[in-house]
Amino acid sequence: MVSQDNIKKLESNNIPYILGVRMRRVSEVRFEVLPHVGPFVPVYPEGKSNDRDPLQVAEVVVNERRYIVCYNPRQARKDAADREAIIEKLKTDITMGSQRLIANKGYSRYLKTTRRAIMLDEERIAAEAQFDGKYVLTTNTDWPAAQVALRYKELWRVEHTFRDLKSILDTRPIYHQRDDAIRGHVFCSFLALVVRKELDRRLETFGYDFEWSDIKQDLSQLQAVTLCEAQRTLVIRTESVDCCGKVFQAVGLALPPTIQEP
Repeated sequence: MVSQDNIKKLESNNIPYILGVRMRRVSEVRFEVLPHVGPFVPVYPEGKSNDRDPLQVAEVVVNERRYIVCYNPRQARKDAADREAIIEKLKTDITMGSQRLIANKGYSRYLKTTRRAIMLDEERIAAEAQFDGKYVLTTNTDWPAAQVALRYKELWRVEHTFRDLKSILDTRPIYHQRDDAIRGHVFCSFLALVVRKELDRRLETFGYDFEWSDIKQDLSQLQAVTLCEAQRTLVIRTESVDCCGKVFQAVGLALPPTIQEP
């Protein structure tokens, strides 16, 4: 949980951090950071031929605290369109009773009520626009703003990979009774994450973007068949299919010969 106490503990122990900030709940961000954010610097420009989401960053320092505002123009357009759709629906349904509208959190943030009526909160609607396509980070590192944003974005991959440990990687529940066994299990799981990340990095260097399930399936189909006949032994490699050969290329390994004698 991000709190002032936790941040102070991190800083007092000289632990570098990058933390996401709840834009709507932190007054300093709402009233001092977002209204005064400077020009954004592109990290991943929009419209380029890649699969990355557009990303722009800007740095704001308030009360000696460093904030990195991250902006995705594509997401900003979607947020604005979604809000406009809600507003249009509210204009149509606002006469159908306040209880139904207030109970819906997606609606209630754009409404204000009096004893006699329920109406659109135009001031709140205008204020919500400053959040479109943005998320805010705070950090005590001296890294460039772009690097801070990219490191934070890697968290989704860590979380996704942890899910893979129980699904794609087929890690089954293991129950331990000894501390060293627990440490060993955690270490092996973490080592799998490191290897997976390094493979992703090397594939990205070559411009490849394969699904992990496809990589695993194609590699599993690469097998060696041993044939023995007339006192002669041959090892025959099965055909490399789909992304298998490209994975070998990315990690700097050559495929074994199709036919070889041990």
